Amino acid sequence: MPLLDRRPPAGGAPLSRAARIAASALTRRWGLPAATNEVRVLRGVDVPMRDGTTLRADVYLPTSTGPHPTVLLRSPYGRGAGFAFPMTVPYAERGYAVVLQSVRGTFGSGGDFTPVVNEEHDGQDTVAWLRDQEWFDGRLATLGPSYLGYTQWALALDPPPELKAMVLHIGPHDLAQAGMIDGAFQLTNLSIWTDLVAHQERVGFLRGLVRLATAERRLAPYLGELPLQGLAERFGGNPAPWFDEWLAHPDLSDPYWDRYRATPAVHSSTVPTLLIGGWQDWFLEQTLYQYAALRDRGVDVGLTVGPWAHLGIDPAVTTPESLAWLNVHLPVAGAEPAAPRPGRVRVHVTGAGTWRTLPDWPPRTTDRTWYLAPDGRLDDDAPAEPGVTTVHYDPMDPTPSVGGRVLAGSAGQRDNRDLEARDDVVTFTTGPLRKPVELLGGARVRLSVESDNPYSDVFMRLCDVEPNGKSINVTDRLVRLDPAPGEEPVTGERTVEATLPDTAHRFRAGHRIRLQVSGGAHPRYARNLGTGEPPGEATHGVPVKHRICSGGPSPSSVTLPAG
Repeated sequence: MPLLDRRPPAGGAPLSRAARIAASALTRRWGLPAATNEVRVLRGVDVPMRDGTTLRADVYLPTSTGPHPTVLLRSPYGRGAGFAFPMTVPYAERGYAVVLQSVRGTFGSGGDFTPVVNEEHDGQDTVAWLRDQEWFDGRLATLGPSYLGYTQWALALDPPPELKAMVLHIGPHDLAQAGMIDGAFQLTNLSIWTDLVAHQERVGFLRGLVRLATAERRLAPYLGELPLQGLAERFGGNPAPWFDEWLAHPDLSDPYWDRYRATPAVHSSTVPTLLIGGWQDWFLEQTLYQYAALRDRGVDVGLTVGPWAHLGIDPAVTTPESLAWLNVHLPVAGAEPAAPRPGRVRVHVTGAGTWRTLPDWPPRTTDRTWYLAPDGRLDDDAPAEPGVTTVHYDPMDPTPSVGGRVLAGSAGQRDNRDLEARDDVVTFTTGPLRKPVELLGGARVRLSVESDNPYSDVFMRLCDVEPNGKSINVTDRLVRLDPAPGEEPVTGERTVEATLPDTAHRFRAGHRIRLQVSGGAHPRYARNLGTGEPPGEATHGVPVKHRICSGGPSPSSVTLPAG
């Protein structure tokens, strides 16, 4: 076991006794390798940008003789201990210099904050500043979750030669796509995030945590109001002009969105990258897209996906894996070599509560198909005779959202029984399974649907029904049926095919598989008001009735890639 370096820090403030005790506790709780350094902190360091703006950073330095490999985190969420400590000290204690920088317009950094649009140039300017620091040994890694993941992709648009590794936790590369998943405005997630950013510098860390934990319930009255434009102003706090701008640009092909994307980096970067996501995370699909793009080009990439929603990611898993990745690609002088990653992919199988190591994602599977029957069953064989199941949707009394890929509150897997008892939700369910069925990948749903309003949505959710009747959501997708610009509206029968977001889930023997279908999931998705009007301007709604056809020449079905 390496000895803890106890030489006095050369400049900067040492960690307080309470912070050292907390760091020791995290080492034990997260199963980290023994610390090799004490840590000193340089606070409020000025970092100049090319336009004369100055950004603020805190630098966590190990006390061992430098220079050091350096980890860069660029964040809009401040540098206070509650946010910073678990993402900086564990790395500095093990020989890395760690720079936590507040992005433009936040927490003492100059300029105005506009989500992600300045991160490419500001990241490059930060690396230019790093080159002049005596403690920087010329090897750089980036690290961090969520928005901090985007800042990494922004830097990778033109990766500096010093960049040797990236570690992204639940991070997007395309903010436009994240805000319009499935073609519908992500009302809950964007509202919670906007409210967070608008208030975070007005409240302390603990109060901010309380506000975040209660955001879904606290904002609910606002999310039911129409029109949606002006909603961010009703939240209060600092101005958030981007919210109305995003509402006013529902077409993702609009050039307006180009500045919100770092997608080219995903297709050009050769930097070794560890991706950590969650099956119930807002950005899951982007994480899997990043993995596939890097893997297909032969980039050294690892993927870990846990059972988490966005705010539930487990540092007892992510911190050891992140340290191990850094130790391989930016080894610290004198440190014990890191064990190689046992496999490229590591996933948590929900329903089984186990982790599995795989050579790739998705793994090889065998398709198994069930067919929708008009009496609410999922059968192995298509019905001999055609049948119809009707479900209605009234946007002025919208079907509520329960659980799923939202930021806070009811995020993740939840009991859907109350939702499924509503008369605007229909379900199709297998009998009790004789043997376990393991879903590894994206379930495919095929619905023959006739709708009496061409401006409408279909929300599809796969659930695991326990023997006691509890119905737990596994994965879901909304399909927007609106005609594309220039297309004629369609009200007759059509075939809707969708692949639900990937997951790893075991339906145990005795459980049942259920497909849930409705016309929306509000306020997770902004409701489709059925009028074709711009989503931010509409003030009234028109109902829709969907007729789901079973049997016939194009039977509705659910297909699981089963392991």
